Amino acid sequence: MIADMKPGAGSIWTTLERCIRDNGITVDRPQGSPHPSYPATFYPLDYGHIENTTSGDGEGIDVFVGTAPGSRVTALAVTFDATKADAEVKVLYRCTEAEIALVERFLRPPMPVAAVLRRGSVPQEGDHR
Repeated sequence: MIADMKPGAGSIWTTLERCIRDNGITVDRPQGSPHPSYPATFYPLDYGHIENTTSGDGEGIDVFVGTAPGSRVTALAVTFDATKADAEVKVLYRCTEAEIALVERFLRPPMPVAAVLRRGSVPQEGDHR
């Protein structure tokens, strides 16, 4: 069965938010840091991982941290690296619509990316919900 992407107490969104609240986020590549494999490419937002988690690559679950107020997971970025035959999901936390677009542009050159937006929770620039 495909996971329910709708808001709710048992949704993927609230489960991720609870995981972040309980474990915290470590930002190991602040906004503006160069990518380790592509030194001419710079991270558009703070980037790191959710503590005490494991993703498909054996590392912590990747997360981009935006500037929207609150503590909401606003989207997921799904990538596929054909070179490594590897798919990954990256959490977009507190990201505005413009920041989600920045992440998509950042990830897209080396690999295809699709953003899964959380219905009704992606703030616009200047939105203070």
